[in-house]
Amino acid sequence: MSKLSTVIWPKVVLFGDSITQFSFQPSGWGAETANKLARKCDVVNRGLSGYNSRWAKIVLPRLISSQNPAENNIAAVTVFFGANDASLEDKNPQQHVPLKEYSENLKEISRFLTSAGVAADKVIFITPPPIHEPAWEKECILKGCPLNRHNSVAGQYAQACVQAAGQCGSDVLDLWTLMQKDGQDFTAYLSDGLHLSEKGNQFVAQHLWSILESRVAHLPFILPYWGDVDTSSPESSLLCNS
Repeated sequence: MSKLSTVIWPKVVLFGDSITQFSFQPSGWGAETANKLARKCDVVNRGLSGYNSRWAKIVLPRLISSQNPAENNIAAVTVFFGANDASLEDKNPQQHVPLKEYSENLKEISRFLTSAGVAADKVIFITPPPIHEPAWEKECILKGCPLNRHNSVAGQYAQACVQAAGQCGSDVLDLWTLMQKDGQDFTAYLSDGLHLSEKGNQFVAQHLWSILESRVAHLPFILPYWGDVDTSSPESSLLCNS
């Protein structure tokens, strides 16, 4: 009998801050993506609440190895930082990252992913969403601090993300622009002025899938459909290496 090969599931890695970390909650955009890709690949949540791009570039080599790129078997990576970087320096210096550094950090993340076998066309950058300042200010006051984010500043970081993605040769999901397109009321997309509501998660899931789908369309359905299993000799169906 020939040696059995381990079934390898390709991976889609979601790398980001709290908006990614919480995306596996019910109706979350990460959970929706994982559901769409069941039996095709693993969707791995590497969201790190509170992190900015400066910390992200430092920790990324601990999450994805560049030693044996072929073994990573990564179909796509989302890079979703900026909501914390865009904090106002005088109000939240711990999380704030200057705009130029933010842009360079994204490009450094892209370079590392390339070294780990993840080509630029497999990377999808996601900009920070807009900020609803009145709602977020209420959250800040509850925590005993003043408003520490402005929507206009988040827009500058979103624009920098779009530009960095273009320079890296990657696609980008510009949430900041899309959620405010044609003057629409974007507040329903946010639960507290910063993080996503259920509607916001649905918005991200829908628009991300329109970009991600082409990266995973070629992935086969892993292991036979139950109706195709040879019941008289299930091993011949389930243990084949093809």
